[in-house]
Amino acid sequence: MEQNRSIQLMDTTLRDGEQTQGVSYFPQEKVSVGKALLQSLKVDRIEVASARVSDGEKSAVQQLTDWARNAGHLHQIEILGFVDHTKSVDWIVESGARIINLLTKGSLNHCTNQLGKTIEQHIADIKQTVSYAQAQGLSVNVYLEDWSNGYADSPDYVYQLVDALKDLGIEHFMLPDTLGVMAPKEVFDSLTDMIERFPSIKFNFHPHNDYGLATANSMAAAEAGVAALHCTMNCLGERAGNASLAEVSVVLKDKLGLQLNIDEKEIHNIAKLVESFSGKRLAANTPIVGADVFTQTAGIHADGDHKGGLYITELSPERFGRERSYALGKMAGKASIIKNLEAMEIEISPENQKKLLDKIVKLGDQKATITPNDLPFIIADIMESNDFAHIELLNCSITSGLDLESSANIRLRIGDKVYKSSGHGNGGFDAFMKALDHPLSDSKLTMPELIDYEVRIPPGGQANALTECVIQWADDAKQFHTRGVNSNQVFAGIQATLRMLNVRLHQRQ
Repeated sequence: MEQNRSIQLMDTTLRDGEQTQGVSYFPQEKVSVGKALLQSLKVDRIEVASARVSDGEKSAVQQLTDWARNAGHLHQIEILGFVDHTKSVDWIVESGARIINLLTKGSLNHCTNQLGKTIEQHIADIKQTVSYAQAQGLSVNVYLEDWSNGYADSPDYVYQLVDALKDLGIEHFMLPDTLGVMAPKEVFDSLTDMIERFPSIKFNFHPHNDYGLATANSMAAAEAGVAALHCTMNCLGERAGNASLAEVSVVLKDKLGLQLNIDEKEIHNIAKLVESFSGKRLAANTPIVGADVFTQTAGIHADGDHKGGLYITELSPERFGRERSYALGKMAGKASIIKNLEAMEIEISPENQKKLLDKIVKLGDQKATITPNDLPFIIADIMESNDFAHIELLNCSITSGLDLESSANIRLRIGDKVYKSSGHGNGGFDAFMKALDHPLSDSKLTMPELIDYEVRIPPGGQANALTECVIQWADDAKQFHTRGVNSNQVFAGIQATLRMLNVRLHQRQ
């Protein structure tokens, strides 16, 4: 493989990724993701829809192509179309797009048993659609659906099909491992053969992740010399999904020395955007973008980092606009405590550090979830200190009713001053937050942005179980969590909010 060569990434989150079970984007969501992929992440090409799906799909594509035309990105937007002569082409032209990715049959099995046609008949149909598309001003790429099985079972069919189409002015020949059945050596050998047989063609590889090999197969395809690889954000796609853009882009750069246009600092942001719109949560240990992948849990790892970065690799969190953290729990060590205290600018004596570590290990044995923002309260507990009791809720009454606005009346101490305040809102927690407006304004304390609000009870818990509320906040582009526990879920949220305010006041002082 030629070193330092460039390779394209085509993202199909909005087309193939939408084939994930339960995923359907609203038009504005599709437009937002498309803009982010092209403008922020700087993906080379995006496939955004299948032709003739619905009026809503056409509306979304029209909004996206209107923006892309003005922003200079229209040549990067592609639509899947079918061998149906005029129907798909007309739909794509009406949507404002200029590129059709034509879905042809890349295996004799599909051609014979799904279409019920000979290869000669299928080629004639393809040529008819390609000719019409080009006459309408569209650029044409072709998919060879089920190519991986076609190449394995009927290679002469594949060769004959490509040979018949190679002089039609088609830009990219896209070879899918439609059912995710290939292994890296199979990918390398078959793509090497295709590239050597048809050296003038730009081949793309489109992997699926059924065996968990999509990233490895992408590496093999790049080593074979393909011009482009297809992937999705967050590994979205049918069944086990497609190749992860985050994994593929980083591996191609670090392990193969390839040049890509991707802005790595945007990968995590786009992953969270897609997570939000798709409703498919990222596993915490998802490479590159998972919540825990830059968290050291074992105390020995924190100790190594503290003494000289012994457990730091090329996959640094700063590279992706993120931060390293050190988990607190039964496996934590002295260095884990020190790292977290340093991050929060808290200083305590070595003796109290030892007490703090003992307390955290004990809580970890009880399967408690401990975050860095719990540290001030654990410290206050072991030191019998009021240092973190700057704000205290003295009394609170919340009322709610069906089809009625909720109200909250509170008595709150901030420092030495006691406030009485009330608020109304859409639910008890919202009413409480409105009641905080006057006391916080008077104290010149601003509220950070609330990013996420999660309520849960222990698995198998009853309706009267303790409720844990975890709130994610954002302040000056930095995100953090606070937690509250109460049998009433509204008051669990209130506790999490008061913890956040106490930390902010302590930091201010």
